[in-house]
Amino acid sequence: MTHLQINGNDLSFNDLRQVVYERRPVELAASAREKVVAARSVVDKLLRENRVAYAINTGVGKLSDVHIEPAQNRQLQINLIRSHSAGVGEPLSPEETRAMMLLRANSLAKGFSGVRPEVIELICAMLNHGIHAVVPSQGSVGASGDLAPLAHLALAMIGEGEVWSGSGRMSSADALRNAGIKPLVPEAKEAISLINGTQAMLAVGTLALMAADTLAETADVLGAMSLDALHGTDVAFDARIHAARPHAGQVQVATNLRRLIAGSEIRESHKDCGRVQDAYSLRCIPQVHGAVRDTLEFCRHTFAIEMNSAVDNPLVFVKGHGEGDIISGGNFHGEPLAFALDYLAISLSALAGISERRIERLVNPALNEGLPPFLAPDAGINSGFMMPQVTAAALASENKVLAHPASVDSITTSGNKEDYVSMGMAAAIKLKRVVANTTHVLAIEACAAAQALDFLSPLKSSPPLQQAHAAIRKVSSRIEHDRVFAEDFAKLAALIRGGGILK
Repeated sequence: MTHLQINGNDLSFNDLRQVVYERRPVELAASAREKVVAARSVVDKLLRENRVAYAINTGVGKLSDVHIEPAQNRQLQINLIRSHSAGVGEPLSPEETRAMMLLRANSLAKGFSGVRPEVIELICAMLNHGIHAVVPSQGSVGASGDLAPLAHLALAMIGEGEVWSGSGRMSSADALRNAGIKPLVPEAKEAISLINGTQAMLAVGTLALMAADTLAETADVLGAMSLDALHGTDVAFDARIHAARPHAGQVQVATNLRRLIAGSEIRESHKDCGRVQDAYSLRCIPQVHGAVRDTLEFCRHTFAIEMNSAVDNPLVFVKGHGEGDIISGGNFHGEPLAFALDYLAISLSALAGISERRIERLVNPALNEGLPPFLAPDAGINSGFMMPQVTAAALASENKVLAHPASVDSITTSGNKEDYVSMGMAAAIKLKRVVANTTHVLAIEACAAAQALDFLSPLKSSPPLQQAHAAIRKVSSRIEHDRVFAEDFAKLAALIRGGGILK
């Protein structure tokens, strides 16, 4: 693949996907390099004139009043990176770390950070050689950004700490040496530029958002399968209803459902029945799934802005050759992302919740109209989907706990200098669990809906739903008698994550 040219201004979700999952190589664009050099010249001029600027020749946080002598500046950079590498817990995945590295490089490439081009080029080289810092997932309060996670990335850049490289975990020094890459010797301002920022929470959140897009699309298909299996009606998806309340997501989902149900023999078989309307978990799929889609769009907008923003501190604004202003602010604060990450977790909890209610209707003999109790052949000797519904209920309820917003919390740090923080990384980490739980709830619905449609044979569902049924049956055969479901659900979750039902 051609190299992705990063410039800090137009990185897209597809670019990030290619770099993270397809290992597309990355390099600093020439136009961006010029801006980076210009900003660095402002920093160098300030240092030559021995003028004072935060984190360039002072301590950081509560220690910002401490002036650092020029001879001590390189040691300050190393000390900042080492002292902030205080993370704990399970490491981020290599994919999350790749995303974090790309996002950090792109932000620096914008030309407001005052680092040398070599800093950005080193991150690109590490990405291109598959060298990923081992980054503990816990330790960030989301302001001044993700200090601890980003410090672990910087630690790997100076040849300390550990990295993932090849098939294993090894010292950064060895991995860089093997790849022929020289470790960074950070100059003034560069340590703070590397560790200030929101790229850890943004990386985790962006990959979660990509997964959530697939879940939302898949949920429409599975909801339509459950609707058809339960002899539901498509009347509630009439375009006129949704035009009267034209939320974009709702209109889209209703359109999807009309298309997915069209041509179903099962639907035709009960068009003249006396049922007036369906339960909410069927009738209100456009309203619920649609609201999820609208939430995803809000998050996509927020994340897209953040992907191409300067978020460290202080920022350098170039006026002319070597001239400019170095201004201290708070772009590292993660609140915009924290809100979006919490909102995303809430919306996915609803997606899992309504899916679990459809599973209940499929298996409950009081609700599933003509289908066997718990979708079990020879119910009684076989328990069928009794326990899978319990699993789905457990996951849906766990999501309710995880959906409690992290962003409503704050805790004072750094000697009361950093007295209101975002907790955005906490929001991102628990969002990962919500994504996993929701994936497994949808996997259980896929298994149950396919089983229910099998019981309605020889009547057929619509052509697209038959294709979805066939995709499910490629990895999970019809349940003829009780068996261990765990493997089925694992395979179906993988199918969903890969977009297999959508294809």
